[in-house]
Amino acid sequence: MVNFQMAENYNMDDLLRIMELLRAPGGCPWDRAQTHRSIRDNMLEEAYEAADAIDRMDMDNLKEELGDVLLQVVFHARMAQETGRFTFDDVVDGICKKLVYRHPHVFGTAKAGDPEGALSAWDAQKRAEKGQRTAADAMDSVARALPALTRAAKIQGKAAKAGFDWDEVSPALDKLSEELGEFQSAVREGSNTEEELGDLLFAAVKAGRLAGVDGETALQKACEKFIRRFRAVETLAERPLDQMSVPELEALWRRAKREET
Repeated sequence: MVNFQMAENYNMDDLLRIMELLRAPGGCPWDRAQTHRSIRDNMLEEAYEAADAIDRMDMDNLKEELGDVLLQVVFHARMAQETGRFTFDDVVDGICKKLVYRHPHVFGTAKAGDPEGALSAWDAQKRAEKGQRTAADAMDSVARALPALTRAAKIQGKAAKAGFDWDEVSPALDKLSEELGEFQSAVREGSNTEEELGDLLFAAVKAGRLAGVDGETALQKACEKFIRRFRAVETLAERPLDQMSVPELEALWRRAKREET
């Protein structure tokens, strides 16, 4: 039994102590075996679950999921402390300094009268802090672990800030049609299909962005719609789907679509 005082309510110091005990000799074998890489995906999963709670405006679940995200921060900080790299206090110190530095309109003499001005000040401070001398430097800094559609939109947004963008959606739609044609040709020829599909998706993100639609959000909603209609198809089918012909499946899909509306 470890030396830990149970309480009705806990605070940040308690969380840090619990993680220390879990990682210590005699602690939890699973927690002791983990590395930064082994729990990397946990950080992403917990962040997505918190985002899902926000989308559903489920405040009770959001409270829980934020705790799970915080646990990942504490876990990584503890492992780093054990190897002498940094501590949780260093993490807190770093984010506090970043917030002060990137808000010169609050903690300095800069002016920002609206959200756009505040974001502009943040971006300018960030580029100076990161030594980003060019727009390409800023694009290269966009995290590669982001969902690809989100990363594409962020990269395109940075290009737009540098003046590399269309003024309206029509040219983007033309580019989308061009990329679709190139993908179709690649499929027929059996070569470069991955590259051409990537170009097509990138063009679709740009067209959506100029039309005021976020590609990641749109695709998520399309996934939900597909699941909903597929469930209806399974309900309408009188035998297993894998025993039905394509025309029969298409007929069921059209029926599910009609009944949904």
